Amino acid sequence: MGEVKEVYLNLSVTAPTDEISHIGLWDNDAGAEISGGDPAYSRKAVSWTEAENGVRRPTEDLVFQVPAESKVTGWRGFDASSGGTNYGGADFDVPEYFEGQGEFTLYAAGSGFRHKAKEEG
Repeated sequence: MGEVKEVYLNLSVTAPTDEISHIGLWDNDAGAEISGGDPAYSRKAVSWTEAENGVRRPTEDLVFQVPAESKVTGWRGFDASSGGTNYGGADFDVPEYFEGQGEFTLYAAGSGFRHKAKEEG
């Protein structure tokens, strides 16, 4: 079987992430996106780095307002500032709980999308 080239991996991650214009925070227990608060929670517009080795990351850290009594378990990519298609994302190893209103920073260096070649087995 042939070797997967980096150019293929980069193209494979670039096409789908080009559709993702916003990032939102997720609560797996609720099975839904975070909502509410004062100041209000909202998705953040995202721009992407060029793909490298099949990985594409946000170009900057994203800071979200999180309402009291929330649990942030992960993030998801969307094609709109509200509604739209959920393209998936990632769950955090450790959820973050907010007893009071607070801020959550999604660090660009620790997030993004990866396309990997299937390993033979």
